[in-house]
Amino acid sequence: MRSLIIGAVLFLGACSESGNMDTMQDESAQFMDSLVSVEWLNEHLGDPDLVVLDCSVMLEQDESGGIRSISGRAAYEAGHIPTAGFADLTGELSDADSPIRYAVPAPEQFAAAMEKLGVGDDTRVVLYDSSGSMWAARVWWMLRWIGFDRAALLDGGLNAWTSAGHALSTDVTVRDPGSLTVNLRPQLIADRDEVFAAIDNADVELIDALPEAHYRGEMAMYERPGHIPTASNVPVFSLLDENGQFRQEDELRGLFESNPDDRTITYCGGGIAASADAFILTRLGYEDVAVYTASLQEWAADPANPLETASGVEEAER
Repeated sequence: MRSLIIGAVLFLGACSESGNMDTMQDESAQFMDSLVSVEWLNEHLGDPDLVVLDCSVMLEQDESGGIRSISGRAAYEAGHIPTAGFADLTGELSDADSPIRYAVPAPEQFAAAMEKLGVGDDTRVVLYDSSGSMWAARVWWMLRWIGFDRAALLDGGLNAWTSAGHALSTDVTVRDPGSLTVNLRPQLIADRDEVFAAIDNADVELIDALPEAHYRGEMAMYERPGHIPTASNVPVFSLLDENGQFRQEDELRGLFESNPDDRTITYCGGGIAASADAFILTRLGYEDVAVYTASLQEWAADPANPLETASGVEEAER
């Protein structure tokens, strides 16, 4: 809200000489921070240029006692924020031909999928999910990757919306297709080779967004335990307060040890939690941030890639 007020004040100053109040009101209505509150969304839900998307992916226990992820479409159909469409990260927003879950699709494929959801160059987009905003952050990051900057996360996601007493809807929203221009920023996505080189590069910071126990090698959700050597650990849920909303800026800034002037690459298991870390780093003013989207799904599967545990022993076949 403070950013909204500052933006409005600055714009009022810019328009004071022309006196064109209609233009001022039109531009003010377009202002949107990259993180919006439920109060803001409730006030702007009817804006004709605003596209709201539920990005939820659900986690459940499988037959072997492990955890698997499934599409959140059924939960969306049972109740979602009014006017919201559904952005399926287990479906059209991932590359189905890749062995990596949630693999980033071709830029044109991703843009086409977003266009079907009503996203275009002149729209604004609010993204949310039902579990810590990390799934929404992944869609936010991919939109940023193709050059679209008019997107925001809903702080606290679906839980914040219902906790505030706002109603859900079961209506399926169908929007006219948008027209989305791709201005690709390839530097926003890191690959295995860049991450490997970063281990010996003091000017590149690696950040692991997985839980501390996983980082230390005390548990393993992928082929081998541990973290990529030199990586620091900022678990995704450490970004959130007890209400599931992002912590205050000074608290968030204190979580990251990396130099804001260095290139920073975040990773996790499949680039989901890493996208939330990248989202916050971007909001904190870090200008050269990338997500290793294949993350430990790819890295840990190849024994040539080193992993380090709390004992400091590097695990790799040289």
